[in-house]
Amino acid sequence: MIEPIKISPTEDGIRLGRWFMRHYPKLSIGEFRKLCRTGQIRVNAGRVRGNEILYTGDIIRIPPMATHRTLQNFVKREGGDNFTMGDLERLRKRIIHDDADIVVFDKPAGLAVQGGSGIKKSLDKMAAAMYPHDSILLVHRLDRETSGVIVVAKNQQAAKALSEEFRDKTAGKEYLALLSGPVKQKRGTIDNFMTKGRVFNKEEADVFRTESGLKPVHAITKYRVVDELKNALTLVSFWPETGRTHQLRLHSAFNLSAPILGDTLYGVREKDGGITTMIESNKLFLLARRLTFRHPSTKEEMTVSAQIPDFMKSAFDLLGFKNYGS
Repeated sequence: MIEPIKISPTEDGIRLGRWFMRHYPKLSIGEFRKLCRTGQIRVNAGRVRGNEILYTGDIIRIPPMATHRTLQNFVKREGGDNFTMGDLERLRKRIIHDDADIVVFDKPAGLAVQGGSGIKKSLDKMAAAMYPHDSILLVHRLDRETSGVIVVAKNQQAAKALSEEFRDKTAGKEYLALLSGPVKQKRGTIDNFMTKGRVFNKEEADVFRTESGLKPVHAITKYRVVDELKNALTLVSFWPETGRTHQLRLHSAFNLSAPILGDTLYGVREKDGGITTMIESNKLFLLARRLTFRHPSTKEEMTVSAQIPDFMKSAFDLLGFKNYGS
């Protein structure tokens, strides 16, 4: 008999049979049922039928036969998604708020929000594994490279209410970004159009629409300079009023002429041995810092905030920025 296993909060609510298929994929259903029937698999020292729901802290006794089937240390789900139980535990520790209708994560940089072709690890699939009895539904997005607050619905009603908030722009979003270069105007509103990684004023958008048949979308971002290292780096708060793909990255690079540090798509960092080289990182210095919305059930206004990632905080401290904490 191997060491009993304690169910973690990540797997709370999963059924015993599904738990075994996840951890022992080479164990057949027939073999699993036989182990239950003969009392070799037990939960909290009691006999089981195989369809019991497991809760945090439950103790599972694993028979030697199962170990011979090779315990898998990763979760392999339909669609080719791979993530370890350790990945789920780390994501669970980044939960900001959790209730019957929603879960709010502080997403790390580098984690895709939505699964798809070539994406082996995504927040939506991991959340579905963490909440097997809920309908996990995305209501807004963050770029893979962006860290910070993202809210996920647990049922259709919550998803509908939250989606309407984001569509009607009643949800408030605040971002913090470190830009490579100076920003002349210390606060303002960027109001233009964009499509396929390009930005246009209204006249240019009309010409592009006529010539290409494509329709640039309206994009509006308010911003304020928080701190700066003169002629080198600028710390900026953004309040996007629309949610277009790469909106803040495009507005930074083309309208403020100061791309977000770490943005390899719209900005190029010079290898000049200066301060930008000292804080060089392979991560994007863009944080979805705060999100304000009305709870889909209680209708009470909520504001949730993300922690400033270590790679950003280290850079801010190195630069002597003092105002980013408010």
